[in-house]
Amino acid sequence: MSENIEKIKCLIIGSGPAGYTAAIYAARADMKPVMYTGMQMGGQLTTTTEVDNFPGYANGTDGTAMMEDLKNQAERFGTEVRFGLVTKVDLSDKIGGIHKVIVDESKIIEADTVIISTGASAKYLGLESEQRLIGGGVSACATCDGFFYKGQDVVVVGAGDTAAEEATYLSNICKKVTILVRKDFMRASKAMQHRVNKTENIEVLYNTEIEEVLGSNVVEGVRAVNNKTKVKTDISVTGVFIAIGHTPNSNLFKGVLDMDDTGYLITEGKSTKTNLPGVFASGDIQDKEYRQAVTAAGTGCMAALDAERYLGALK
Repeated sequence: MSENIEKIKCLIIGSGPAGYTAAIYAARADMKPVMYTGMQMGGQLTTTTEVDNFPGYANGTDGTAMMEDLKNQAERFGTEVRFGLVTKVDLSDKIGGIHKVIVDESKIIEADTVIISTGASAKYLGLESEQRLIGGGVSACATCDGFFYKGQDVVVVGAGDTAAEEATYLSNICKKVTILVRKDFMRASKAMQHRVNKTENIEVLYNTEIEEVLGSNVVEGVRAVNNKTKVKTDISVTGVFIAIGHTPNSNLFKGVLDMDDTGYLITEGKSTKTNLPGVFASGDIQDKEYRQAVTAAGTGCMAALDAERYLGALK
């Protein structure tokens, strides 16, 4: 490993709406931020074909184009955006301490502040047909994409509170919502189950799994199988919403930063401060409630402001 060490004021790890917004604010504060994008430049949003709910896009946009806009804006103010993966961290626990980060297992960076915006990855079923149709009718976010299925029939896969919440949200938009539950019961809270059962246009199919998502370029239906009887049924739908949870991209920080029992980073009060001074977390890596591009961007702004104030207090 080369011992050529680069010293910077602000390192941003991750390149979704949180990371890019943090970069915009940090650059405007003359913190000369350096961003490492991770292997998925632009984050989860680049898998979304249409974005209709982010302020400022009157006619909508697509996820990749929106991330390119944010990237260009961050670069215009002086952010250095680099494609690379942070592979190891040695974060200081002292105020004013230097945080050491290894990129691509070779490059050493020492940063006064670190903003973590590595996000969370939606869990999918792993079917070839499902993966092929992500962005073509397969989604992991009803509040992001439900609008496009207004008046149509859709399927929700899952059995927990997330699936119940997604289904009830979609029931206000869609003609019919079918929930596919792998077991013979739902794991959702009783309150959420009651809400589902009282909603007329929601049907729950138990012991049912998706064998295949039907359609060439867009979703045309699903082939479902009853895992008890082995009977297969084709259900005609235009949207498939996978609601089986998210995995926070926080493995790099295990044993280093405080996190909850599911791996989301814990921040202090309403701030983006982690348990280590000079280290901040923004976006879906610390938010398992909202998971929206606009809320991620908001916490990215907060993280940059928190970092700027931290550096200001050291002077």
